[in-house]
Amino acid sequence: MNRRTALAGVLALSTGLTLAGCSATGGKPELKVTGAFMPQPVNDMAAAFLVVHNSGGGSDRLTSVTSPLSDDVTIHETKNQAMRMVTSFAVPAGGELDLERGGNHIMFMKLKQQPKQGEKVSVELHFEKADPIKVDLPVKETTHNPKKQ
Repeated sequence: MNRRTALAGVLALSTGLTLAGCSATGGKPELKVTGAFMPQPVNDMAAAFLVVHNSGGGSDRLTSVTSPLSDDVTIHETKNQAMRMVTSFAVPAGGELDLERGGNHIMFMKLKQQPKQGEKVSVELHFEKADPIKVDLPVKETTHNPKKQ
């Protein structure tokens, strides 16, 4: 009986440590969006820029963006001055995803209308783990770049 009790105790302890290890290594992403804007488009395409902050203990991925402005919204990375569509962007735990002019961004093709400076364009960001986030993008002048101000 004594041996069984000891074995049961060891199993319970190892199971508890395993579960504690699982919860300690992963966490839940806690996402917030700042600095969102869209330069006023000059043709039937547009780009959007924003920062996704993750204050949580778990990483996530931006997987898609939807908007009533276009049925063709994609995410693009820019490397060596070349732009290409990607399927997702990492949002690291305790870090951020920065979509900025000259870098990674959201791309809108075949716009249904031409948004003007001062208006807002609504988008919904979709993530691998976190719930979607709705964002209203203020339309700024065509040359707007907050990094150069």
